[in-house]
Amino acid sequence: MLQENPYNQKSGFPASNPNAPKTVTAPVDQATIGRTLVIKGEVSGSESLYIDGKIEGKVTMPESRVTIGRNGKVDAAITAREVVVMGKVTGNIDCSDRVDIRAEGSVHGDISTVRISVEDGAALKGGIQVRSEGKKHDQPQAKQEQPKAMAATASA
Repeated sequence: MLQENPYNQKSGFPASNPNAPKTVTAPVDQATIGRTLVIKGEVSGSESLYIDGKIEGKVTMPESRVTIGRNGKVDAAITAREVVVMGKVTGNIDCSDRVDIRAEGSVHGDISTVRISVEDGAALKGGIQVRSEGKKHDQPQAKQEQPKAMAATASA
């Protein structure tokens, strides 16, 4: 009885299905600060940053995403394009796109951003300034308007 060989004879690897969809993903450049690392000072760069350890000082990643993991603790001012908080942040966040505070995350400090998302169960203590997307917060505006600031506390 003849049995069809499932392996490609040239490479020795299993034959691929020619009808299977091909997925191409760009490599993601992300630096990770592990849970046992403690950094005191300034962290800056142009790639995404995942923090599961502790940072004291200043985090400046203006074109990238900063993610504070569940074990992460940041006592610093954060400047980034996007910030995701699953751990604890004590300090101000200045974000050019969006801030996402997950259910297990907490922020004690002022937030300035274009978009913000706070899940049920998240803790937030501080002021929130939501800017319009086309404007930078540090550029003078032709027409003065009242800042959209409010203090909020969300907890389970």
